[in-house]
Amino acid sequence: KELVKHHVSGQLKVAPEHIDDNVLVRMGKPSRELYDQFVNKYYKLNHEMNKNQFLVPYLMSSHPGSTLKEAINLALYLKKTNQRPEQVQDFYPTPATASTCMYYTGIDPFTNEKVYVAKSPHEKAMQRALIQYYVPSNYDLVKEALIKCNRMDLIGNKEGCLINDKYEKKYKKY
Repeated sequence: KELVKHHVSGQLKVAPEHIDDNVLVRMGKPSRELYDQFVNKYYKLNHEMNKNQFLVPYLMSSHPGSTLKEAINLALYLKKTNQRPEQVQDFYPTPATASTCMYYTGIDPFTNEKVYVAKSPHEKAMQRALIQYYVPSNYDLVKEALIKCNRMDLIGNKEGCLINDKYEKKYKKY
């Protein structure tokens, strides 16, 4: 309440970084449900105080633990919640972090479990493109990722699809 009332001047940047619990646990972050509660309370308080303030989420692609499946889950969440992030950070190893340890070893240092790590530039590009599925230049990468994951149900004109099959024809002309 204090934050909304006195400390936000239009936009509040928050760092959920991801929404899939598989990835969040590797990041040492709480579950998506906690983020959803925060978002709901933030907008409820804005409404009650007659304010028009927004949340700007900081999101990350290709963190250890994130496969194309988790990236698709994040894209679907963003679509469902009508969010279109303008910036996405691709994971890059930084010294002395558990995430970097997972990146180089493929093992979670806290559990000794194997952790999937996207290392090819092409897969990293697909994960990043999925988070910004609505950007025209990402169309081909998003389509490739969806086909690779056997999620053709997300390509088309019906509600819930990430990309439009008609858009491809229009986009290809340019």
